[in-house]
Amino acid sequence: MPTSKIHLQPGDKAPPFSLLNQDNQKVSLKDFNGQNLVIYFYPADDTPGCTTEACQFNDNLQAFGHLGVTVLGISPDDAVSHKRFREKYKLGLTLLSDANHEVMSLYGAWGTKTLYGKTTVGVIRSTFLIGTDGKIIRSWYGVHADGHAGKVLAALDNIK
Repeated sequence: MPTSKIHLQPGDKAPPFSLLNQDNQKVSLKDFNGQNLVIYFYPADDTPGCTTEACQFNDNLQAFGHLGVTVLGISPDDAVSHKRFREKYKLGLTLLSDANHEVMSLYGAWGTKTLYGKTTVGVIRSTFLIGTDGKIIRSWYGVHADGHAGKVLAALDNIK
């Protein structure tokens, strides 16, 4: 199981951030004050697991929207990579760049993990549901990409 020193729990205040999106525009947590938000952290654009996860979140964007939830993806990739990834897979969700892993670290989505028997430090695939009050409603750490978007959507149905 991936490990980080930080493990956000329901009721914790979501750590603030400002990152650049695929169009090199600044996006901040405060831009979503009063809204429900899903933030998912993923390792890299256009890799098999990350593509599956992004496409499944994208396929459910309308359902998330009907529930009043915005979805953001965050990875270490830069704006050029994000833009290319969005265009290739016709993704409608906003992708943010965290090249220095600062935001990932604040959310506990950067840390030690084991991949193919080798221990490394990297992105811990994680997702956070943030409520209208800016507090964590639910957190998922070390998730499997395939099917995860549907699980997040199902959790929203149970919360509403």
